Amino acid sequence: MITLLHYLLTSPAIGEIDSIDALRIRAREVAATFSVPFDRAVVTAFACDRIGFAFAAGYQAALHTLVPALPRDLAVSLCATEDGGAHPRAIATRLDAEGGGFVLRGRKRWSTFAPAADALLVVASVGVDDGGKNRLRLVRVDSKADGVRIEPMPPPPFAPEIPHAEVTLDGVSVRGEDVLEGDGYDRYLKPFRTIEDLHVFGALIAHVCGLARALSWPRDIVEELTASIVTLRALAFGDPTSPEIHIALGGALTHTRSLLERVTPLFDTAPVETRERWARDRALLGVARTARGRRLEAAWAALSRA
Repeated sequence: MITLLHYLLTSPAIGEIDSIDALRIRAREVAATFSVPFDRAVVTAFACDRIGFAFAAGYQAALHTLVPALPRDLAVSLCATEDGGAHPRAIATRLDAEGGGFVLRGRKRWSTFAPAADALLVVASVGVDDGGKNRLRLVRVDSKADGVRIEPMPPPPFAPEIPHAEVTLDGVSVRGEDVLEGDGYDRYLKPFRTIEDLHVFGALIAHVCGLARALSWPRDIVEELTASIVTLRALAFGDPTSPEIHIALGGALTHTRSLLERVTPLFDTAPVETRERWARDRALLGVARTARGRRLEAAWAALSRA
């Protein structure tokens, strides 16, 4: 932790990551030094020149936390959402046993970072149980494997640098060792939303911290930004399914959003491009707020029953 804080408070804040290629190069460099995915996200995002690349750094770190066995420098994309959404019952992509291995067939939408990914983590169904519940597994697939087609989707109105894609899986061969252990929903998809929030918001705050130091904003702002990073980092080591973590995360995110609202006027001192990108992209902070609210209510309800 001291190493991470020392980096944030003393390293030059340049904002040199201005493309996906630059992001990937920095991610490989950082991976050689920092073992904790959260720290890698923060150090990478600190040097990003915009929210979109900081988000991507946090997203990658979240996936490496979700699947610790992934090589540190591997860029990945979680492919879950389909035409009916990402709820377990909406997953129609199939993983079938064939010829001593497995075959993957289906189509995903809005797969974040897929156009730039080395590998895909695909949520697929292996059938239903006796109660009619969709049984899911998480499958690792090389993004360039035969039968994989990745078609970039139109960029969103904010943070357009984050690539999304429609992914078609047409009879993709899968080895047994690439079918990850554990239930695809309970072990991976459900906790990922919490893991993603922790790492993405940590990265976004680190990005603003880099700007704050580069633009010589007041020291108390830098102090609060680093304190928020420390809080999220501590929570990132907790159980992402526990109601206690969800409640603490709810408070941390409320403080984070309030802090970022307070720093918005300081962007008047930033270069025009930086100021305009912040005005365009800050809407990313509100994405999935309704889902977070439901998660928080469920956490309080779970504690009341304990």
